[in-house]
Parts: sequence; C-alpha cells; structure tokens
Amino acid sequence: MREAERGLLDFVTLEDSHGLQSTVADVADDRTDRVRGRLDAIMLAARVAPLTRGVGIVAAADTTVTEPFLLSTQVATLDFVSRGRAGWLLQVSTGERDAGYVGPRLVPEPGARYDEATEYVEVVRQLWDSWEDDAEIRDAASNRFFDRRRVHHIDHAGTHFSVKGPSITPRSPQGQPVVAALVLGAAQKALAAATADVIIVPAKDDRQLATAPERIADAVAAAGREPAEVRVLADAVVFLGPDRTATLERRHRLDALAGASHGADALVFTGTPAELADVLLDWRELGYDGFRLRPGAIPHDLDQVTRALVPELVRRGAFRPRYEADTLRGLLGFNRPAGRSAPRSSAGAAIT
Repeated sequence: MREAERGLLDFVTLEDSHGLQSTVADVADDRTDRVRGRLDAIMLAARVAPLTRGVGIVAAADTTVTEPFLLSTQVATLDFVSRGRAGWLLQVSTGERDAGYVGPRLVPEPGARYDEATEYVEVVRQLWDSWEDDAEIRDAASNRFFDRRRVHHIDHAGTHFSVKGPSITPRSPQGQPVVAALVLGAAQKALAAATADVIIVPAKDDRQLATAPERIADAVAAAGREPAEVRVLADAVVFLGPDRTATLERRHRLDALAGASHGADALVFTGTPAELADVLLDWRELGYDGFRLRPGAIPHDLDQVTRALVPELVRRGAFRPRYEADTLRGLLGFNRPAGRSAPRSSAGAAIT
C-alpha cells in the first residue's frame, strides 16, 4: 500500500471472496502450490488505512452474501479511518459455493442476483445519507452526541430488502464513498451503469477497447444518469521491466512454474514501462478516464509501475507530480455530494 502511495496512484483495489480460490469453476481444487484463502478485504483496508495518507483504498464486498445495513456501516467506518479515501468494489456472487455462506438469508437465483444488487446499492447509499452533515453535536456538558432531528429513517421497502434505518454511523468524510464495479458481461454492465461511480472495463482485444467507453456511456444514459457522473477505467495485467526480452522470459518462467499461461479476464501486457506508457496514452484517446493496472507479480511489477511507469508519464505531462486532493472523490474529480436528507436550501452539490 505504501509503495502504491509512493507512486501517487489514485487507489488500490483489495479483492475478496467468501469461497476459496480455485482453478476449477465453482469447485475447490487440490493444489497445494498456490495460496488458498485471504483476509477480509474491508478489515485489511481498515488496518492499512492509518498507515497511508494519500492513496485511496477500494475494498471488495459482496452483495449476495452480506447485508446492506452492515456493509454501509463498514464502508462508512473505513471512510472515517482513512479520512475520506474509502471505496467499495461491488461484487455479486453467482457461484453456489459463495452463496452457501449466507446462512439464513434467502439467496435469489443467479439470474436475479444483479437485480438484488442494484437495490442493495440504493439501500447502502440511502443509509450513507441518513445522517445530515451537522447531525453530530458531541456536547459532553449536555450529554448530547447528535441532534435526532437531523438523523432520518430511510424506510426502504423494496423487492429484496426492507430497511427502516437510520444508519448507526454518522455521514462520513466523503458523504458518499466511491462505488466501483467491474464489467465482465451484460448483467455487470447494467448494474455498474445504474450504480457505480467508477466502472472498470477489462478488454482483451483492440475492438473491445475501442468501443467500450461509448458502450458504457450509452448504458449509463439508459440508466437515467449522466455519463459525466462516472469514470471509465481500462483494466490490464502488466509484466514490466527495463528490457522487453528479459521481461518476456520472466513471464514464461512464471507460466512454467504455474503449469499454465497466465490467465486473465483482461489484456495481459508484457514489455517496458515506456512501451506501456505509449499504450496507455493511446487508450486515453479512446475515451478512457484512467486505468487499473494489475501487477503480474508482486512486488516486482508494482515497483515497475510506481518507480518507472509513473515517472515516465509525469515526464510526458500525462500524470500529476503530487497528490492534488485529500479524498478519493477529489482525486477522481468528483465533488462531495449533498446528502439526500439535507434541508432543501442546502442541497446543490453534485458529482461533476
């Protein structure tokens, strides 16, 4: 995390799942040469957030196997811990292994889980806004922590959730922490277009890369939102080094150790930081607002991003030389929104 901050990156995503990683779809494998299991992403983010000052921390959490009230408080708390640098990477489980962790909550059929997720995000956003910004009093002399007139029930009664609210967590530094979503198909695209601030688009070929920004903009408009309300990022796995031939050889050695070629849902780039800078600037011309780069191997490829790629982009005038905002929303060019529970006269701030 500190290395990412050293490179002035906007944010780091922390992946998560309730099932163990596997090379076989929806079934546990028997491999002992790979790590299985991971720390809870939000708990990990809360641990590392106080150790950083500028980089955003976007933690994955699943709408299928968690409750919106609990998640809303977790992400809001992370926003307080990070002083306004928190985000939520929206995930939906379609595998039955993950759904088996839910316990008593009724899990919809896989085809309906994205409809549930859309409502889930709306409930979370309502809960984030259930406290007005000035609801906290913290007056020890009068034993008053908050003004109950400025804390509101959301009274949400929908298809999948019934939540009275309000949240047990005051409105966080960003008001609305950043919501990010990864688009891997039509269902994910519709969900992201309706709910996300940041939409991450993996693409494996030039045609997909060229058409994705326009397709996302159309989907956002169809969902009743302005395309300017979202940031669209291209997603890529990167193997980097000062010598392209040596980097290719390193990737082949890693593939040999893994027993298969590196598989990814996005383009896998292998080359020098300068070559990747050329590619990223070409992608920017296609309409992307930025990029999520997944290091092929840590720490080597992360170090190449922060210590070689970023300086190259700064030298070309394509990246900032320092952090220019103290919140993740600010880094992404978003304003802090007014809460939907705020008095009408104070409303007016919006995402631009």
